[in-house]
Amino acid sequence: MTDILCFSRNNATTVEQPDEQTMVSSCCLQDTLTDLRLVIHVKTPHLEITNIAGEIRRSSEPEDLRIHETLRKVIGVRVGPGIKKIITGLMGTSAIEKKLVFMIGECCNGIILSFTKQVLLSAPEDKEKERDYFANMVKNSPRLYNSCAALSPESPLMDGIEPP
Repeated sequence: MTDILCFSRNNATTVEQPDEQTMVSSCCLQDTLTDLRLVIHVKTPHLEITNIAGEIRRSSEPEDLRIHETLRKVIGVRVGPGIKKIITGLMGTSAIEKKLVFMIGECCNGIILSFTKQVLLSAPEDKEKERDYFANMVKNSPRLYNSCAALSPESPLMDGIEPP
């Protein structure tokens, strides 16, 4: 019988706001070789990362990484434009650290998109005005395009809107 490579990956990010001044974003990355968990606490309104914790439950990487020391490097960083570049500069270049950079980015995207939800809900109900509303929103902030299911190219909200 032929050997068949089997690989699957699941990634989930959630955001909660336990109080007026704190947002908590968690990310779970599971695949055939890896199981990582990450939780960041962000203080509003400046969106400063105040706490971060992670756990490597399973990894195919042989490296001995002190995850808590590595993650603490991002405490004090503000969620916003250029966050991925900042995080990449602070973290190392090992395979696990690259996955942690990805997961921190996912947590930060979750925080940013949680604010976008209110904007999406405030869109006009008239179809033509709604289309113009979203076209202007994506034009003003091109990084929103394809950042979530609602703003993906296949979404009815993006119908007829040219990518930035």
